[in-house]
Amino acid sequence: MMGFKRVILFFMAMLMIQTCAAQPVDVTKKHHTRSGFKNVYPFTSPSSIDFLKWRWQRKSKDIPDIESYHFPLAENDSVFLKTNREKKTITWIGHSTLLLQVGGLNILTDPIFSERASPFQWTGPKRAAPPGLKLEDLPPIDIVLISHDHYDHLDKTSIKHLFERPGGKKTRFYVPLKLKSWFEDLDIKNVVELDWWDHSLYNGLKVHAVPIHHWSKRNLFSENKSLWAGWEIKSIDFNFFFIGDTGYSPVFKDIATKLGPIDLCAIPIGAYEPRWFMSAQHVSPKESLIIHQELKCKKSIGIHWGTFILTDEPLDEPPRKLKELQLSMGISERTFSVLQHGETLGLD
Repeated sequence: MMGFKRVILFFMAMLMIQTCAAQPVDVTKKHHTRSGFKNVYPFTSPSSIDFLKWRWQRKSKDIPDIESYHFPLAENDSVFLKTNREKKTITWIGHSTLLLQVGGLNILTDPIFSERASPFQWTGPKRAAPPGLKLEDLPPIDIVLISHDHYDHLDKTSIKHLFERPGGKKTRFYVPLKLKSWFEDLDIKNVVELDWWDHSLYNGLKVHAVPIHHWSKRNLFSENKSLWAGWEIKSIDFNFFFIGDTGYSPVFKDIATKLGPIDLCAIPIGAYEPRWFMSAQHVSPKESLIIHQELKCKKSIGIHWGTFILTDEPLDEPPRKLKELQLSMGISERTFSVLQHGETLGLD
C-alpha cells in the first residue's frame, strides 16, 4: 500500500512520462470530442484533488494490508489448456485477466502478470495472489483484448512477454481507438484499433467493440485521449462479453438491445469503495448483478477483485456481497459465480 510520500513521488514521476500524441478524432460522433473521447451518458472523471482527498482519508481507516489475504490457487491442467482446440473453456488468471478458449482459438483479456499494477515495480498496488496461470503455461495466444489504458489493465511488461514468446508475433491485439500507437512504440504491428460498435473478423470469430462507462488516463496529460471499450467475441454458436472495468449507466440496456442475450459475461465486481469517489468508474456488486440482468447473460463470472488492493473495501469482500445480494435478487449462484485464481470452467 502506497504511503502519502510515495503517492506524491508517483505523481511526479508520471509528469515525466511521454504523453500520447494528439490525433484528430471524428467529432461527428457523439462520444468523440476535439481533445479525445467521452461517455455516452454523463460522467465526471475523478480529479487529482479528489484522489489526494481519498488517499488522505484512507490513512485513518483500518484497511488490511496485502499480507492479510490468502487466496489459494485452483489446480488446473496447463497441458490440457495448451493443447485444447475443441472444448470451450474460461480460466480466471486474476483481476481482469481471463483465458477464453472458443472455436479452437485462445483469447486473453487485459493481461497483467506483473507483481504490481503500476508503471514501476518498486511502488504501486502489489499482487495479493500470483497469476493463476504462469506466462510460460499459457497456450499460444491468438487474440489479446485490451479494454483501456489504466495500469491494472494494460501492463507493458506482460504485453512485451506475450509478443516476444514463441509465436507471439502472430498474436493479434484488439484495442480501442488511439491505443494502437502505444503498441507500435513497442514494435508490435499486429494491432487492430476499433471504435465503439465497429467489428473485425478473425478466423470465424466476430470481434466487436462496444461502449462501457469508464475513462482513460495513462499519465497526467492523457486523460480520455484514448478510448475505452468492452468486447464481444461471437462464434457460430457462442458469444462472450468482456467488461474490463466500468461504472454503471444505462449503456448496458443499449448494449442488450443491439447484442441480445449473451452466453457468458465477465463482469467486474470489486474496487468500489468509497462510493463517493468510485461510483462513477467502478460498479458495486449490486450494480454488477443489475448489469448481468440487463445484458440477459445466461452465465456470468465476477472479475476485477481479489488481486490488487485498489480501493477501501476488504479484498475478499466482493464475492461475499455478491452472494448476499443474489439471494435477495433471485439470481442463482450457478448463473453468476466467482472462480478461484487459476480455475478453469468448462462451457460446453
